[in-house]
Amino acid sequence: MVDMVRIGSGAGFAGDRTDAAIPVAAALAQLDGPRFLIFETLAERTLALCQLARRADPAKGYSPAMEKLIAPVLATCLEAGIRIVGNFGAANPEAAAARLAALAQAAGLSPRIGVVTGSDLTARLGPADLAARETGGTLLAGRSAITSADAYIGAGAIAEALDLGADIVVTGRVADPALALGPLIHAFGWGDTDWDLLAAGTLAGHLLECGSQVSGGYFADPGIKDVPGLAEIGYPIAEIARDGSFVLTKPAGTGGRIDRFTVIEQMLYEIHDPAAYLTPDVVMDLTGVAVAAIGPDRVKVSGARGKPRPDTLKATVCFAAGFLAEAEISYAGPNAAARARLAADVIRARMARRAPGLALRIDAIGIASLFNDTPGATLGALFPSAAADDVRLRFAAQSEDGAALDLLLDEVEGLYCAGPAGGAGVRRHLVPRLASASCLVEREFSAPRAELYGAPR
Repeated sequence: MVDMVRIGSGAGFAGDRTDAAIPVAAALAQLDGPRFLIFETLAERTLALCQLARRADPAKGYSPAMEKLIAPVLATCLEAGIRIVGNFGAANPEAAAARLAALAQAAGLSPRIGVVTGSDLTARLGPADLAARETGGTLLAGRSAITSADAYIGAGAIAEALDLGADIVVTGRVADPALALGPLIHAFGWGDTDWDLLAAGTLAGHLLECGSQVSGGYFADPGIKDVPGLAEIGYPIAEIARDGSFVLTKPAGTGGRIDRFTVIEQMLYEIHDPAAYLTPDVVMDLTGVAVAAIGPDRVKVSGARGKPRPDTLKATVCFAAGFLAEAEISYAGPNAAARARLAADVIRARMARRAPGLALRIDAIGIASLFNDTPGATLGALFPSAAADDVRLRFAAQSEDGAALDLLLDEVEGLYCAGPAGGAGVRRHLVPRLASASCLVEREFSAPRAELYGAPR
């Protein structure tokens, strides 16, 4: 009977460090018992972009970061018996499995690859159906088309893929903590109504899912919350006992810190209600959780409680929202702030005449940007007192009118010669824009399924 399972985090998002998993895999390879390495790579926007990629090419649609993240640790994991679980399948888990099989074959390896599908709702619910289930708004009302609709499915199908003998499990949209909970259900045999155990496994997954955030990455604030060795920060490893309690640690010799402060901060990250955090597998209650340091970079976590899972699943629906235009220009040296202010006034005046319906935002990076208001009106209030010698102006607008956006980009570039003096370093960009809405859908509309890649159906 298994008494301990170890799960390491290899990535917290698609743009994570590609060498982050190497120390984690090396540490797990020195240990015995069930070991897993999880990769969380699937933000909502990432998934929508993958849906678009799949439509353009049926062989695409998986996370473009997959190969860079997996290649450095693939051989180590397979040779040491460390099983990999990742949601890099995105909109096309089957294609991701095919690419992983080819990658492994080129390295002389032949892993069994499990594929988890069933999160894609686009063939099951139309735009009107989804609009009727939207929560907290009416963004979907009246839309005739959507880009993607994906439900957050739970850990069950991941456990099933591991039960089938998969060395690597590729999923689409699953709830982030399910990447860890699935292996725990598989290894410990937890039942689907063992609510406290499911909550404990969900908490372990929640602390692991964002990679180095729990080991100091998102925690670091120099002079206030100091984190050593951030350039070589260690990604977390959880040592989970059969009763659901676990110790969070990181590979020896890596940077960062794991202590009560980092763990508690990450535990509360993105939690809407600590007494009732909704997941597809369980409603998690954190209010009785105990967090105790038991050694250097070793923190024990226990006391999560669970309640029956919700009747519905959260789904993210993405849809086309026109285009986003951005252009930047710099002013530096004596009187830079006044020249930047004049440039902003020029663009406002010209766009008000040439594209009067376009809502324009102007930011002075470092003076008024993050704290600027949406239309950029704060800019005028701050500029008179600003004494900056280095100002980067950013102009932005979003619209379905591509011609008006192109005009904005041309006008900013025109500042080179039309003044004021000394403008330089224009950058311009026009990209399609996606927007998203949340829905609650009945479980019957999702169809989680686990199978081995290449196995006859």
